Amino acid sequence: MEAGELAIYMFSTCLLATLLQHPASPVRHAVRADLSRRALMGLAMGTIIVAIILSPWGQQSGGHFNPAVTFAFYRLGKLKPWDALLYPPAQFAGAIVGVAVARYVLQGAPGNDAVRYGVTVPGMYGKAVAFLAEASISFVLMTTILFVSNRAVLARYTPYFVGALYAVFITFETPLSGMSMNPARTLASALQANSWHALWIYFIAPTLGMLAATEVFLHARGRLGPFCAKLHHANNKPCIFRHDSSTARTVHTYRKKFRR
Repeated sequence: MEAGELAIYMFSTCLLATLLQHPASPVRHAVRADLSRRALMGLAMGTIIVAIILSPWGQQSGGHFNPAVTFAFYRLGKLKPWDALLYPPAQFAGAIVGVAVARYVLQGAPGNDAVRYGVTVPGMYGKAVAFLAEASISFVLMTTILFVSNRAVLARYTPYFVGALYAVFITFETPLSGMSMNPARTLASALQANSWHALWIYFIAPTLGMLAATEVFLHARGRLGPFCAKLHHANNKPCIFRHDSSTARTVHTYRKKFRR
């Protein structure tokens, strides 16, 4: 399921990047301003993110589709070692397949120099700014996931918070780093585009940013961990993640409220 979610995410990324950036695309000619095209990309991808998290697959797997998110939840003790070991390979494989399918379906159009399979590379301000930007937006994303999903009145809206953040980041942060927050997303595009420039940034910065978010969360809650590693709790899908007894009771209470 995680592999499938990443495949959908990366296929959508390539499709939308081609529609908005390819020189032969009528959308690019109709929307000439870079900021406007990024806003459209952000709105579309944010919507897709919400749909993936709310899908049956997202409800079952937790809707991570990001190795850095999975690692952060493992740091919080919510994943068994076996799951933490197998999630990332599935995520990387799904992302790679998604880009490959986009290349085939779109007949190579995502490989155009204006699209380049949606590669993420440092912007005009260089690697240091790109690293700080990736770490910062990853920190904000994971902090939001943890605090929103662990408030009873807000938990059901976690997918929408995540989608909104993606939309904002794609619109405004893209010029700094390309807006990744996801090692699998960056590697999949880099592999097809044969573009390896500053790849290390997109592995290290998102992971550090999200790990920092877990420490802030634990400090703010007196070392009390999150309820669950799912991004969407308002469903009846079996949960594969770890819960202590008090957490399990809380989640059961949440689910009863959500079903009303």
